[in-house]
Amino acid sequence: MPMALYALTVGAFGIGVTEFVIMGLLLQVSGDLGVSVPAAGMLITAYALGVFVGAPVLTLATRRLPRKSTLMMLMGIFTIGNLACALAPTYEALMGARLVTALAHGTFFGVGSVLAAQLVAPDKRASAIALMFSGLTLATLAGVPLGAWIGLAYGWRSTFAMVTVIGALALAALIFFVPKDRATADLAPLSEELAVLRRPQVLLALLTTVFGFGSVFAVISYIQPMLVELAGFSKAAVSPILLVFGGGLFIGNIAGGKLADRWPVAALLGTVAALAISLGLMTFAVHSQFWAVVFTGLLGVTAFATVAPLQIRVLEQAGGAGQGLASSLNIAAFNLGNALGAGLGGYVIEHGPGLEALPLTGAVITLAGLGVAAASLAVGRGAPTAASPPV
Repeated sequence: MPMALYALTVGAFGIGVTEFVIMGLLLQVSGDLGVSVPAAGMLITAYALGVFVGAPVLTLATRRLPRKSTLMMLMGIFTIGNLACALAPTYEALMGARLVTALAHGTFFGVGSVLAAQLVAPDKRASAIALMFSGLTLATLAGVPLGAWIGLAYGWRSTFAMVTVIGALALAALIFFVPKDRATADLAPLSEELAVLRRPQVLLALLTTVFGFGSVFAVISYIQPMLVELAGFSKAAVSPILLVFGGGLFIGNIAGGKLADRWPVAALLGTVAALAISLGLMTFAVHSQFWAVVFTGLLGVTAFATVAPLQIRVLEQAGGAGQGLASSLNIAAFNLGNALGAGLGGYVIEHGPGLEALPLTGAVITLAGLGVAAASLAVGRGAPTAASPPV
């Protein structure tokens, strides 16, 4: 694989740490800033909404810039935003800093996904995208548990200081390894890119992403209080358990990419169905320490097994001039699902059955995504797939 792919992976690692590490810090942040756990959980929702807004807006705003310049600018925004998080004196300031940080997320993965797919042969596109997204899984495997441990030992602000350093290192990797390119002179008209929004199959694919992956955040956003209050673990035990979750993400991401390369349709339906099943079974496991750990790892496997199939589905249905925008919109769809899932999870905790019901809530959301995917495939059977640009 080209070194540029590994540079993208480093950037994805930094973004993954800042997105996911807050899940292991909810109790510390809520205690230090004097807010409830669901209110602290809104920091996850706000980040996801920032990605949802920033992804399409910045993708269109930077469409004429060289890809390398765009990626460097985005990583600079990310690094400054994390520094602001580390220095935030109040809950409101932290919320604002998280929003700024989130703006770079969607466009980075959108531009990066298209670049990754164009750096390799057509039959390796899903694996190349999976390699870039492995930065997220490695972040969860190593960065998030380390960040949670640092937050427990030295305070949550130290964790964001660590992420700031990671962002600076990622920026250096992009500078050195992503090849220089020129601004696109023969860019398709904006109307052609926006036309992707009028394609029913693209919209259905995006909706599948919202439901299919959003369910994960209804559970994982509150994994720390679930493990502490339901399974009876200590706060210190959460970091090692997050290693299990991160290992599951890594395995699922690689497996999903391999499956999507060979059987894209079967991989899409199979991985979303597996996610629904794992969430449903997790409902019966949350009070047992052993099974809580097992299903936390299984949730990681099934969650990230969906990423490459979902991303490939959107790219295939967009094709041509719409791929860049569609790719960023799919990242936005992931995060809209994340926001809705985290928000719904907080509502279930405060106004519903409580923490115990979160896995079942996630399973129901995933089944909705599976239904949308099945309907999309049924409607689109026999219809031509949008042409992809040459690699």
